[in-house]
Amino acid sequence: MEFENGILHVAPFFAVTLGIVVLFVGKRLNDAIGFLREFSIPEPVTGGLIFSVLFALVYVFSGVEVEFELTARNVLLVYFFTTIGINASLKDLLAGGKPLVILLAITIGYMFVQNLTGISVAAVFDRPTPVGLLGGTVSLIGGHGTAIAWAPRISEDYGISNAMEIGVASATFGLILASLMGGPIARFLITRHQLKPAEVEPQDVGLSEQQRKAGIDHLDFLDAVLAIHVSAIVGLLINDGLESLGLKLPLFVTCLFAGILLTNILPKSFPRISGRAWPSRTPAMALIADIALGTFLAMSLMSMQLWTLVDVAGPIFAILGAQFLVAIAINLFIVFPAMGRNYDAAVVSAGFGGISLGATPTAMANMSAVTQRYGASHMAFIIVPLVCAFFIDLVNALLIPFFLTRF
Repeated sequence: MEFENGILHVAPFFAVTLGIVVLFVGKRLNDAIGFLREFSIPEPVTGGLIFSVLFALVYVFSGVEVEFELTARNVLLVYFFTTIGINASLKDLLAGGKPLVILLAITIGYMFVQNLTGISVAAVFDRPTPVGLLGGTVSLIGGHGTAIAWAPRISEDYGISNAMEIGVASATFGLILASLMGGPIARFLITRHQLKPAEVEPQDVGLSEQQRKAGIDHLDFLDAVLAIHVSAIVGLLINDGLESLGLKLPLFVTCLFAGILLTNILPKSFPRISGRAWPSRTPAMALIADIALGTFLAMSLMSMQLWTLVDVAGPIFAILGAQFLVAIAINLFIVFPAMGRNYDAAVVSAGFGGISLGATPTAMANMSAVTQRYGASHMAFIIVPLVCAFFIDLVNALLIPFFLTRF
């Protein structure tokens, strides 16, 4: 760690260490506070929000900023999505074809609604259209990356000098709302309609109580790590190939596809140095997915610099309040019925809560918290990340310029 010009720089090793501490704090609080557990609030969200508030208080009273080096966090994201790909069978992908198309159509329609909502509320505060878009798909369904990418252009072309602050603030608070929305929505739907999984299956993320008692050995764990690394190498090669063709995708997307590809083309009898079958849907793979996702989300939330958001809080809160209500309504009255009104639909609704106002990891954390309590949903863990991680960015790249030039 280094302290320079009033900023405490936290190196990757210490950032990961603190992320683990944050995760344990969230776990202890969720165990102690009933409503957090009842509404399936993800443990890293609980701990991460508390630590981000603590760091904000440190800044307020001492003027010291805490800044984290988050390289390791991005590696954890690749690990997580690679495990999702490895756990995906061709049978599930084919079964997810129609639900995937339905969820994608709903999401695209929702993106139009989200931008219109942002523009309308911004107009009430006499703010121009670009401000509404910064409180729309630029920062919410697009996340921090899209907000940071578009803010300089909006600032330069439309004279919004604080576009970066508005975009980052909207993405940050949207992430918080998304983290708090998914679990309660799923719980409401599951209890109201008395839903349960069609069959008991292994978890995609995390271990069941029975699996925890049975345990896994070190070779199970290392075999899963090896499969993840092999898939990630293939994903990296795919990513480089696509980039040479002019198509730039996040690395975790191509690693997800690499995992799907290897799982479905390698025969079960394929010889491996470990002497074991390809570890798709094994307890070790589920455990690594849980570790990677939980630590990633804890690090993301604890590193939020809340003190940078004070000056733009008023209009942002109004826009986000409206967006929050619209997202809940669409989730309950459109997403759940359209996805089949069953248990998988309830888990997808939890994920859509993450898509609508947050980011892909938030959607996955919401679904993970729900499925670890109520049961697995392989379909949800296939179609939600495909919609989040691939299609949304492509649609948003066309939608943002459309709204900037037409409204």
